[in-house]
Amino acid sequence: MTRVVITGMGAVAPNGNGIQEFISNSFAGKVGIKTIKKFDANSTGITVAGEIDNFDPNDVIGRKAARRMDLYSQYALQSAIEAMEMAEINETNTKPVDMGVIYGSGIGGLTTIQEQIIKMHDKGPKRVSPMFVPMSIANMAAGNISIHFNAQNICTSIVTACATGTNAIGEAFRQVKEGRAKVMIAGGSEASVNEIGIAGFAALTALSQATDPLKASLPFDKDRQGFVLGEGGATLILEDLEHAQKRGANILGEIVGYGATSDAYHITSPDPTGAGAARAMELAIKEAGVSPSEISYINAHGTATHANDEGESKAINQVFGSDSRVRVSSTKGMTGHLLGAAGAIEAVLTVTALQKGQLPMNIGCFNQDPKCSVNLVTTDNKNASNARYAISNSFGFGGHNAVLAFKKWE
Repeated sequence: MTRVVITGMGAVAPNGNGIQEFISNSFAGKVGIKTIKKFDANSTGITVAGEIDNFDPNDVIGRKAARRMDLYSQYALQSAIEAMEMAEINETNTKPVDMGVIYGSGIGGLTTIQEQIIKMHDKGPKRVSPMFVPMSIANMAAGNISIHFNAQNICTSIVTACATGTNAIGEAFRQVKEGRAKVMIAGGSEASVNEIGIAGFAALTALSQATDPLKASLPFDKDRQGFVLGEGGATLILEDLEHAQKRGANILGEIVGYGATSDAYHITSPDPTGAGAARAMELAIKEAGVSPSEISYINAHGTATHANDEGESKAINQVFGSDSRVRVSSTKGMTGHLLGAAGAIEAVLTVTALQKGQLPMNIGCFNQDPKCSVNLVTTDNKNASNARYAISNSFGFGGHNAVLAFKKWE
């Protein structure tokens, strides 16, 4: 089987628009959650979200192309362009038929859907835009990326709610590992910080009603009260090791395992026993060919909901033992929950943690819940110069569990 390495990364996130800003701010513990400015959210009862700062699609994508894309596709393409530039992939070193795309979104073009339904209601069906369908459907981030880069291998989309980004990267990993592609562009994007997105999750009582952005997303804290909705996207370039070395690529890390399971339990609630999440972690670690004791870090799903954080903690303890010193952090205290993009931005941070020998801290936990008995990353234990393996967890509505295992490139 082929070894699969990462040669490029790009990100658009609430605490950093662009890969370098995102990485720098995340490892400094900077919170990107802020008071909602996109619309008047007062009537929803929700006041904060992980909005993107200083985003102008014309800067990277161009005005004409941007007009034909929903915001989620714009985030996806910007992060993909950044990742491809870092990887230095082009048609002189990679055949179009050897390069594919697996890219997802939890919801798709929700901004376009909201705008066009309002237009139809107010002005009639004849006023609906002819671009409504191609802008709103959830596969179009993948389609736009494939067209932009002339990627002619597999082009498909994953939609597994909050596990989307991790599943997309995992399935792309399979394509390269099993020899069906030399290069894969993979990741996830989401743009749901709008009236219907906030109102919908608020109706589920899933969102934090906190008004202080610094105390809104509280992963593993005993006073957590729900997640903060975020937006953005991230892309990883996965590559056949031999192909990467032949062209002299700068290798950032290696993917060595992928596990995916289903809770088969409930449409929104995770299995409280953590059994499905535990099996996904076990599968990823087994494929990596290591034991749980060799995993130094877990980037947790850690949504700051009571059900998720408690269930995930149980799952971690099932796999690693209740006395394990494996360090754990949820980075959603800084970014909020990016739904289908969450696993992608968190994969970027997990790869970078191994590169840097430093772990991102679990920002937002002021009083750890005794029911969440995991070893959280703090200022005191964030140094990890000896860390060689890490995993990243993502769990989605519908019971989807997805886990990626990464190895430091040495």
